Amino acid sequence: MLDFLNPLLNRHPEKMKANVEIYTWATCPYCIRAKLLLWWKGVKFTEYKIDGNEEARNKMAQRSNGRRTVPQIFVNDQHLGGCDDLYELDGQEKLDPLLIQSPS
Repeated sequence: MLDFLNPLLNRHPEKMKANVEIYTWATCPYCIRAKLLLWWKGVKFTEYKIDGNEEARNKMAQRSNGRRTVPQIFVNDQHLGGCDDLYELDGQEKLDPLLIQSPS
């Protein structure tokens, strides 16, 4: 009904084909902020809530070259980094090209 707002909101979910994964804690403000940006762009993502799960946190650290802070974000299995990295890519207009790529 409000599709005419999509260009204003930068939401084009039909174009966002990448496989996006994000490791989070429930109350982490940076995790919430990162998820809001992805939601705003219409990205469907897989969220791994690792609160208190040391095994999951170790898996995240292994995938992210030792980073143990949250969030840790992956697009098509490529590690992007955390919330600030995500917003930096968006500000440089480099995030959307990653999000529209289909997984290999």
